[in-house]
Amino acid sequence: MIFVVVLFTATLAHAGLVRLEIKERSAVLDGKPFGAAGAYERIVGKAYFEIDPKLDANQIIVDVANAPRNQNGMVEFSADFYIVRPADPQKGNGAVFYEVSNRGNKSILTDFNRAARPSLDPRTAEDFGDGFLLEQGYTILWLGWQYDVVPGENTLRVYAPVLEGIQGLVRAEVAVNHKVFTAPLATPGHKPYPVANPDDPNLKLTVRDQVEGGRQDVPRADWHIENGTNIVLTTGFEPGRFYEFVYTAENPGLAGVGLAGIRDMISWLKHGGDVEGFPAENRNIQRAYAFGASQSGRFLRTFLYNGFNRDEKNRIVLDGVMAHIAGGGRGSFNQRFALAWMPANPVSGTLNPVDIFPFTDLDETDPESGLKDGILTHATPKEFWPKIFYTNSATEYYSRAASLIHTTIDGKKDAVIPATTRIYFFAGGQHAPARFPPVQGDTRNLPNFNPYPWALRALLVDMDAWVKDGKEPPPSRYPHIAEKKLVTLPAYQFPKIPGIEVPTILHLAYPSDFGPDFRTKGIITQNPPVIGKPYPMMIPQADQDGNDASGVRMPEIQVPLATYTGWNLRSKEIGAPQLLYDIAGSFIPFPLTRQARTQSGDPRLSIEERYASREDYLAKFEKAADALATDRFLLPSDVPALVKQGTAEWDYAHK
Repeated sequence: MIFVVVLFTATLAHAGLVRLEIKERSAVLDGKPFGAAGAYERIVGKAYFEIDPKLDANQIIVDVANAPRNQNGMVEFSADFYIVRPADPQKGNGAVFYEVSNRGNKSILTDFNRAARPSLDPRTAEDFGDGFLLEQGYTILWLGWQYDVVPGENTLRVYAPVLEGIQGLVRAEVAVNHKVFTAPLATPGHKPYPVANPDDPNLKLTVRDQVEGGRQDVPRADWHIENGTNIVLTTGFEPGRFYEFVYTAENPGLAGVGLAGIRDMISWLKHGGDVEGFPAENRNIQRAYAFGASQSGRFLRTFLYNGFNRDEKNRIVLDGVMAHIAGGGRGSFNQRFALAWMPANPVSGTLNPVDIFPFTDLDETDPESGLKDGILTHATPKEFWPKIFYTNSATEYYSRAASLIHTTIDGKKDAVIPATTRIYFFAGGQHAPARFPPVQGDTRNLPNFNPYPWALRALLVDMDAWVKDGKEPPPSRYPHIAEKKLVTLPAYQFPKIPGIEVPTILHLAYPSDFGPDFRTKGIITQNPPVIGKPYPMMIPQADQDGNDASGVRMPEIQVPLATYTGWNLRSKEIGAPQLLYDIAGSFIPFPLTRQARTQSGDPRLSIEERYASREDYLAKFEKAADALATDRFLLPSDVPALVKQGTAEWDYAHK
């Protein structure tokens, strides 16, 4: 049964959220209580929006002037939503925690509740993990924002208006690990823009072997477009090479409404009027936080850069932002022919409008263009700046240009960080930790399982205390140039471990010219871009074991059994073995005994030489975890679980 709840009338001069279509309202886990918050309920449906394209707050949406309008002159769109909230909102903690869905998915319950796996429709006790967010009393919100996600049951999307008759350039890149003959123009799970004229003899497919390498034309007779959205290459796409296809497409969606929908939904939760089933006194939301990882973290940086943290009535939207493993990037989220799925990786995504100037929160000046800009200063007055946590693993320094968020653009000094921002570097972390025990894949070394996401729970508690009570969070922890903990690749002092090759090429960010209308209008007219000299890229310095010497160091790094890095190289079997494997780190075990170390020539002390016994190791491990809890990077209640993990790691090393 579908219940339609009307929130505002369409005759308002500017409306924002106008209607909720509630498809389900049900108890979570049969009404199980979660601490002081009590029982929870889920509310699932579709949210309908109308925005006035003439308002300044909406003119930041690229192409909003070209969008179709209803009889009241408003632009309409809708989005899927999924809410998990206290059944009695007065028992909640007064805060909504919004997850920016990564490609339409839900993962916040794995990131914060330690659920074993993400679920698109959390129903079981396993889906909710240990219930941390519910015990804390949060209202959890998911709202679709990405319009090119392939429809699927419980996948979150925004349903954007189509800009009929508009044409533009689209760039697709094909990079594979194993030879294939057909490649889609978008990554799996996403809808590509069809080629407007697939039989055009002037279309070009090029190939190169390095990001900055010369492009070679692939003979037109060797390939063709299939169904408007796939490239078929008769000779096959070879692994480790960069194939590039630029074409004309038409009828894009108004992608920027995804950002506006988040703004308006959260604004309504905090400030909206009475509605049937949602009276103002029964909502109890005063604070709003957002979390986004990887693509979603880049989305949050774009949200702030574009000025969406100020609503139509000049009120702050998000009080706190946790942009996780986003590196220095933003993304193609508010552009004509936006490609929200586009990454910026060493191999699978290059020269995309992702790792582009500016990178720091405050103003910096691009030496090549002379442009002065900043993430927060671009379009957001100070009173609308949220509290911000930027959290990155070591991988983002190798593969996502992370150092640029806290260095000057010339790479010579540490940048000034606003008092409202904290930056936390998770030493020896992989973009998303590998499963434990690690399994060999297409990388040279085993992947890295360093379980640093445990710290996210403590940081959320820190964020809430900062916003609610004014209690300062832990000081930033990241590598500084002044302390010689942030260095260039040639200055990286990694031990010479037999059989381990250190990277010689980093993922780079470039001054990128996408045409004269890109920065002012969000329209790409030059693709691929003309690139300048790359910005200086810096990486964390290593200690004598090869582990990162700065940042938030988990017990695995402080009391190590191995070297944990943010980098890994591609295996020879998948081509381009000199390049970094996209967003992967390495787990390089220590020798077990002194004899094994001596025989192999490994310069790192063996496990036998470091720890007198299993008990000695676990005592040191627990002490390291306790210290992190004292510094508020771990919850004291989480220490036993980490010690249990450390025990499993010891046993794995001695199997």
